[in-house]
Amino acid sequence: MKKAIVIGIMSQELVRERILSIARGEYKPKPSDPKIWFTSMRSLAEVLSDENRALLKIIQEAKPQSITSLAEITGRKTSNLSRTLKTMSNYGFVEMQREKNHVRPVVNTTDFMIVA
Repeated sequence: MKKAIVIGIMSQELVRERILSIARGEYKPKPSDPKIWFTSMRSLAEVLSDENRALLKIIQEAKPQSITSLAEITGRKTSNLSRTLKTMSNYGFVEMQREKNHVRPVVNTTDFMIVA
């Protein structure tokens, strides 16, 4: 099983201060620090809803070869899946691997550790 993704929650202002502090060399992130940040539990819950976590498990188990085949497995519309997968890809939860004439979703992990 792949390692859990560590997710942090802090205000936009504090995230910005942290990034600037790192850039100035004043703070060196620990390997255990979150790599992904959300500004609220609400925004995290929207991305990692029960439905979306179930989708990750389906992708991990079924290993669909395309978004179209994932739509057939889940009964969800391709356009809806594309939007959801794009968001999840932006956070690093899913990789969208381009193949010859389709895109194949691959899950990076289904385990998450939240640090607030």
